[in-house]
Amino acid sequence: MAAQFGRRLRKGATTTAVAAVAVAALSASGAPGATLVTGSDDPQTTGSTPPPDDSAATGNSPYYTDLPPLNTPDKPGTSTNLPVTGSAESGIPASILAAYKKAEGTVADSDAACRLPWQLLAAIGKVESGQARGGRVDANGTTFAPILGPVLDGRGFAMIKDTDNGAYDGDSTHDRAVGPMQFIPSTWASWGQDGNGDGRKDPNNIYDAALAAGRYLCAGSRDLSLAADLDRAVLSYNHSDAYLRTVRSWFEYYKRGTHEIPDGTGAVPPGLGSGTDRDSGSPSPSPSPSGSGKPKPGPGPSKPGGGGSTPTPEPTPTPTPSKTLAAVENAGTGTLAATAGDAFAERIKARAKNSLGGPLAKVPVTFTVTGDTDAAFDGGKKAVTLLTGADGKVTAPVLKAGEKAGKFTVRAVATGTSLPPVTYGATVTARRADAIARTDEKVLTAAPGAEFADVVEVKATYKGAVAAGVAVTATMITDDEKPVENDKGPYFKDADGKTVRTLTGLKTGADGALKLPRIYADGTAGTYKLRLTTEGGATVVVELKVEASDASETPDPSGTPDASATPEPSRTPEATEAPSA
Repeated sequence: MAAQFGRRLRKGATTTAVAAVAVAALSASGAPGATLVTGSDDPQTTGSTPPPDDSAATGNSPYYTDLPPLNTPDKPGTSTNLPVTGSAESGIPASILAAYKKAEGTVADSDAACRLPWQLLAAIGKVESGQARGGRVDANGTTFAPILGPVLDGRGFAMIKDTDNGAYDGDSTHDRAVGPMQFIPSTWASWGQDGNGDGRKDPNNIYDAALAAGRYLCAGSRDLSLAADLDRAVLSYNHSDAYLRTVRSWFEYYKRGTHEIPDGTGAVPPGLGSGTDRDSGSPSPSPSPSGSGKPKPGPGPSKPGGGGSTPTPEPTPTPTPSKTLAAVENAGTGTLAATAGDAFAERIKARAKNSLGGPLAKVPVTFTVTGDTDAAFDGGKKAVTLLTGADGKVTAPVLKAGEKAGKFTVRAVATGTSLPPVTYGATVTARRADAIARTDEKVLTAAPGAEFADVVEVKATYKGAVAAGVAVTATMITDDEKPVENDKGPYFKDADGKTVRTLTGLKTGADGALKLPRIYADGTAGTYKLRLTTEGGATVVVELKVEASDASETPDPSGTPDASATPEPSRTPEATEAPSA
């Protein structure tokens, strides 16, 4: 509902002449006959338009009134295949089409009874913003510049006083409809959605806006496969029979077939342009190009007794610089650094300022953690939105480091605007220990080719406290002045049973303790060293002995003396015969 839209109507503007033009256009186009609940906003006509059952999502702001082309994408009775090429009007920009279909699927998962068709979202998106100005959105689906309707100050349009302090529409006096689906701020506050999962509810994002529109249309117990419910849903979006007919015509047109086109190449409504409309009034409607095949709109709203003349809206006052958001900047955030698992001592601060450099209050600022990190704000949130205070400043919640060490970025952006974000660099360092020691004093020995009977256990501390989750490296080292990994002596086994003499990826437990895997001796006897080093540089060296046992000193477990070890008894000299007498 941006004010520069050409060929638009306002609430109460549906005269009999306008209705006649719309119906004639539908008939001339050959579009399938839409089942309409008849009626008109003109009190002099009769009909049975159901009364709207919700406040208008758009505040009954103006809308784009051109009807579909005379030739539909796929005439009845020809092909059932969707067209690959065709009228520029039947093409829907890729991101916009994807958003409508995603919203249809999301609503179907939670409210299947509503039977929301994506073509209805496309029809509303067409008349509200020309499919987000022909698909001029970034990779995330956010418009390059906000799409804003005219100021709803009662001069030619509805009177809606400010409800968001200008957070979404930049006007702290009156409201304006915002985004590709043209929600007024008060409606967005109740119905806003996060359709693309980025943690934000941005009315200028087509995924967010399309899902919000889908849920709004499905309010209550509506079944949009029923003509009466569909009509009520559309009228709740804008209380106008002409609006209903226009949306209905595009709905039927898109149901006949459409095709995807690249973002930014869609047809833009005359006079809509490609930029934001913060400060301009609503221009006079521009005539349809000759030969366009589109009917001209009927007369505009009638003054009381004025015979159908169209009043020219007064230009919208330009917001004063003190109320115009110019930028969001870093408000003095210090170095962001923390150890894994700890909270960052520094809080992230941002400041919103106006075009004069002064503070701007109540500006919604969204802080988002980005990059390859498991850090998050308090409560595990990756994104939070907060309002600036009277000094224009806002402080993000406490940021907590995860277990992943490295650098990442936090981004702060004025929600719902295309202003450049503020980025903050943050660093997470691994958990550290400044001391590590064995938990016992056992002598560690093993025979050549055998396994050490005892397991090495150590405990790490940091500033005297338990150091949990600290990375430890264990290496068998040489006994040199500058030790290196030993290529002989004791060793570990990896998962495949292969010999390794360095282990990485070890971590202390919650109590700071670490038990090493089993250690094995090769066939070389001697005294060896095992060095354990923590993240932070703490080191302990453990002595390992590989020695053969002394068999001569080992008692026979049977208790029977070994014959081979018993000395042979000395022989007794033979007795000589005594001489005979």
